[in-house]
Amino acid sequence: MQKTIIKFGTDGFRGIIARDFTYETVERIIKAISLYIKNLKTNKNTIIVGYDPRFMARDFACFSAELLKKYGFRVILSKKVVPTPIVAYCAKYYPNSIGAIMFTASHNPKEYQGIKFIPDYAGPATKEITDEILKYLDKEIELKQEGEIIETNLEENYFKHLESIIDFDVIKKNQPKIIYDGLYSASIGYFDKILDKHNIKYESFNMFHSSDFGGGLPEPKEKFMKHKKDGYIVVANDGDADRYGVIDEKGNYISPNIILAMLLKYLVSKGKKGAMIKTVGVSNAVEATAKKLNVKTITTPVGFKWLSEKMRNNETILAGEDSGGLSVGEHIPEKDGLFANLLIIEMLAKENKTLNQLVDEINEFIGSKFYTDRVDVKLNDDKKVLEIQEKFKHFDKIASFDIKEKLELDGIKLFLNDGLTSLLIRKSGTEPLLRFYIESDKLSYIDEIKKFINENI
Repeated sequence: MQKTIIKFGTDGFRGIIARDFTYETVERIIKAISLYIKNLKTNKNTIIVGYDPRFMARDFACFSAELLKKYGFRVILSKKVVPTPIVAYCAKYYPNSIGAIMFTASHNPKEYQGIKFIPDYAGPATKEITDEILKYLDKEIELKQEGEIIETNLEENYFKHLESIIDFDVIKKNQPKIIYDGLYSASIGYFDKILDKHNIKYESFNMFHSSDFGGGLPEPKEKFMKHKKDGYIVVANDGDADRYGVIDEKGNYISPNIILAMLLKYLVSKGKKGAMIKTVGVSNAVEATAKKLNVKTITTPVGFKWLSEKMRNNETILAGEDSGGLSVGEHIPEKDGLFANLLIIEMLAKENKTLNQLVDEINEFIGSKFYTDRVDVKLNDDKKVLEIQEKFKHFDKIASFDIKEKLELDGIKLFLNDGLTSLLIRKSGTEPLLRFYIESDKLSYIDEIKKFINENI
C-alpha cells in the first residue's frame, strides 16, 4: 500500500480521516517531530499534547502520547478537549517544555483531521522548521530510556495570563449584553468558565462538544451563528478556538477586517506602541486606519506562522488576518479566538458604545466603507492553479478597471486604478481551492469583478 504524501500547509498537516489521516500517518509524523527535537540537543524533554472535539482526536492524541513516551519524552496530555491557544501557551510556559502537538483541522469539514507542531515560542512552526521535520520522515529513531505520560488540565496559568492583559474590571463595570454561541467547539468549558469566574453575564447556545459540529462547519461565520438577538452581541469560535466571529447588536456579522481596524484604533488609544502586522489578504481598511494613526504596517503572506515570525521580531500592537485570527504583542504569537472575543468585549465596555456604533465610527475615521467578497474554485490540479494565476497576472485590466499595481507576496494581489479596489488570487493552504478575494468601496464593483472572474476561470 502506497504511503500518504505528507506536506505541511499554512498550519500543519491535514487530511481526510481513514484515507490520508491514519494511525500510520500520525506515527510517521510523530517520529519525525521526535527526531527533529532530539537533533536540537536541548535539555528540555517535555511535550504538551492536546486535541479538539473532532472525531477520533483524543484517540490520535493518546496514540501519539504513547509513541512520545516510548521515544523518551515526558508527555503532558490534556485530560479533555482543549483550545489550540491554550496548548500554544503551555508550549512556551510549561516547565521544561520543548513544544506541543495539537490534533485539530481547525475550520475544515468534519471528515478532516489534522496535526500540528507548536515550538516552544508558542506560535505556529515556521516553514524552515516544518521543512526540517519532513527530512526525518521514515527515518529510524534510537530508543533509550522510556519517558512518562501525565494527564492534566492545562488552562489554569493561561487564565491567569488572560487576567493580566484583559481588563475584567471595566467589563464587569459596564457589561455589554452578550450571547456566547459555543458552536460545539473547543472553547466550551473555557470561554464560559472565565466569564463565570468574573461574574460576567451572558446567554449561551450549542454548549456541548460535537464531532460533526452540529452538522455544520466549525466556522464562526454568520451562516452558522444563528442565535441573534436585538441589543446583544454574539461571539463564537471555530473548532479549535483559535479564530473568532462576532455579530453586532442589530444582527450584522462584522468582518474580521473591520474588527482589526477598530481594535487597532482602540489599542493605540490605550497607549500601545509598535507595528500593525497583517497578512496580504487583510482589508485596505486596516492600512488606511494605520496611516491615520501613524502606525507602521508589516505585510506577510497568508498564514499566522508568518505573522508569528514578525511578532517575535518586532514590537507589536496587533497582528491579524482576515480569516478571524489575531493576537497582540503582550500575548502569545499565535492566533487566539478566546482572547479576541474578550478584547472585543473589553473595547465595548471601555468605549461604552455598541459594536454597531463603533463600526460607523471606524468607517467615518477611515473615510470609506469597504466591502469584501470571495470566489472559491475547487481545483485539485496544481498545474491548472498555476495556469489561472498566470492568466490573471498578465491581464492589463480586470473588468473595466486598469491594474495599477501587482504584489506577488503570496499568490497575486492586484490593486486597481480607482485606488480602493483590489483582487487577491491565491491557493488555499488547507483545502484544494483557488481563492479570489475581492475588496472595494462599491458593491457594484465587486459584482462586476465576480462576473469577470467567473468568465475567465
